[in-house]
Amino acid sequence: MIRTHILVCTGTGCTSSGSLVTRDALLAELKKHGLEREIEVVETGCMGRCDLGPVLLVHPDGTFYKNVLAADVPMLVEEHFVKGRPYTKLLPQDPQTHNVVATQADFTFFNRQMRIVRYNCGVIDPENIEEYIARDGYSVLGKVLASMTPEQVIGEIKASGLRGRGGAGFPTGRKWEIMRQAPDFPKYVVCNADEGDPGAFMNRSVLEGDPHSVLEGMAIGAYAMGSNRGFIYIRAEYGLAVKRLHIAIEQAYKYGLLGKNILEKGFDFDVEVRIGAGAFVCGEETALMRSVEGRRGQPQPRPPFPAQRGLWGKPTNINNVETWCNIAPIISRGAGWFAETGSVKSPGTKVFSLVGKIQNTGLVEMPLGTPLKSFIYDIGEGAVAGRRVKAVQTGGPSGGCIPVEMLDTPVDYESLAQIGSIMGSGGMVVLDEDNCMVDVARYFVEFTHSESCGKCVPCRVGLNKALSILSDITKGSGTSEHLGLLDELGRMVRECSLCGLGQSAPNPVLTTIRHFREEYEDHILAHRCRAGVCQELALSPCENSCPLRMNIPRFLELYQEGRLEDAFESVVLDNPLPASTGRVCQHPCDNRCRRQSFDEVVNMREVHRFIADQIYQSDRFEPMVQRILARRLPPTGRKVAVAGAGPTGLTAAFYLAMLGHDVTIFEERSEAGGMLRFAIPEYRLPKSVLRRELDLIERIGVRMVFNTRVGFDIPLNELASSFDAVFLSIGTWK
Repeated sequence: MIRTHILVCTGTGCTSSGSLVTRDALLAELKKHGLEREIEVVETGCMGRCDLGPVLLVHPDGTFYKNVLAADVPMLVEEHFVKGRPYTKLLPQDPQTHNVVATQADFTFFNRQMRIVRYNCGVIDPENIEEYIARDGYSVLGKVLASMTPEQVIGEIKASGLRGRGGAGFPTGRKWEIMRQAPDFPKYVVCNADEGDPGAFMNRSVLEGDPHSVLEGMAIGAYAMGSNRGFIYIRAEYGLAVKRLHIAIEQAYKYGLLGKNILEKGFDFDVEVRIGAGAFVCGEETALMRSVEGRRGQPQPRPPFPAQRGLWGKPTNINNVETWCNIAPIISRGAGWFAETGSVKSPGTKVFSLVGKIQNTGLVEMPLGTPLKSFIYDIGEGAVAGRRVKAVQTGGPSGGCIPVEMLDTPVDYESLAQIGSIMGSGGMVVLDEDNCMVDVARYFVEFTHSESCGKCVPCRVGLNKALSILSDITKGSGTSEHLGLLDELGRMVRECSLCGLGQSAPNPVLTTIRHFREEYEDHILAHRCRAGVCQELALSPCENSCPLRMNIPRFLELYQEGRLEDAFESVVLDNPLPASTGRVCQHPCDNRCRRQSFDEVVNMREVHRFIADQIYQSDRFEPMVQRILARRLPPTGRKVAVAGAGPTGLTAAFYLAMLGHDVTIFEERSEAGGMLRFAIPEYRLPKSVLRRELDLIERIGVRMVFNTRVGFDIPLNELASSFDAVFLSIGTWK
């Protein structure tokens, strides 16, 4: 008698991690212990936590194991199934408390979700129709055929408020009603499973884990709309989903749930799988229909809409995988139950693929209207390795980039549209400070440009021009005029393109210009990519994150070679106050250090402080002064006044003096240093260190006049008449 089931995830993610090998090892080990008749190993679809694969779920105790490799199986079986205690080595840990998470129900990633679409995923064997039936599968189809009219079914879907989950959000019940009223026959229903967004795998995982829910939803819809034939359009690279679809369809025919006279109620419905070649544009419904017909997948003008003239000129209804999966639960539990979930205008749940720079990646099903921050911080638990989340890109390659300041935005159709993004099919990519937003926009435009069918000029030419401009900006050859041109071009492509691909393709550009304009300006004006992604504008991530643009790799290499004087010269020419900043800098460079992928970060702040101290506190100081003086340009005869002897004034004076100008600093206090001198305590920044740096600046030729307040003790017009230029560095005291 079977007392325990071990559910092994065999979705694409876990399979690629070796779950089939783990399954075989489990079967062999259980047989070795004589447990094969007590414990059954069941292959399921994706459980949702894709970064922890291969994963196992033990039923009925709910123990969830992660990263279970074949080598772990002997100890796992010995501990859990022989000795009766969880094998803690393979249990997840709470990131805050570091306590092990004993069961799936205690796992934050799972227990905060609400599963409607993915109700059976990771629970049943998708290749066994009886497991689907055991969880009330096809009972709703029986109820509909036995006791409901088509009008009643459509009325229930309309009352639920269900909106198409393919991205546009058109009311499903209204769509069905239009199809029902179409006079022509035959009529066709189609499942759009052509999920081509980079990083999105929601629909594929449902087809891999619960294909019968799609078939049942399509059969109910076909009955309601008066159709007898359906198609599932899916791309060829989803091999596992295609395989399980074919198995499910064959089983449904065998059980009398598809085909002629279904459940002996006089209703006929046939389903056929059509394989697409992977063109992104075929996710658009008119292009999809042409592909189903065997023609080139290109969008067509609308009207007429598919419900009026679709496949082979006949009325056609197209819904995506998630929409079909919602049908049976709505009929079973009632429109009122469904309408109470989610937001007022967007009822129900939505499945998202949470990917990118985030700790917990995988599939997340949450009620619509949930704030973005709940996905990122409650479910995803924030960015990885102490990084900061910069933005979230929703809606796939045609979606917008939402800055971290707007993460209170509810995830529903209207709210996302208001800030320039879209729901799309459910992709949600988290970006952190290592992502360059200009490069992100370029990447997605490059994708949509390459996937454009080329039929309409705005999309074909407009995206090509936008890609060219974005490429120029990432190479440092952009101009300020390019920003206005990109904005104008994006709006033109959005308003004039024929299909949804072109109409939404500019979203990444428009939203990054709106929310991250300073990054574009950095690329154009400062020839700098702060994230260190754009190769022509970056030496290293650490240098690009440094506010002073210090050449960190150079001084690290010089110091490593034992060339202390050369290292100091490199440091001080980038930063005339290295010993001070080496003590008080917040060192953002550490967070960007690539070394952490191998062992640990290099503390660059401490290194350049140490280099400066070695010079300032030794007899090498005087020779270094002469060496730096030798780099000073010949006198220009120009006189410059600097108002304020804080860090900004001192730095400006140093570089102006090095350029050969005659520089005088006027300071209202009795000593130089500004906040460094008067705000930072002695234990953090010893005043002797600051004085040594001030000595170097004075030795370069900078004169300092104290107890003189510019604008009061010496009028500005007097400075203007006595000096060729005046630099105001009045400080940030307020």
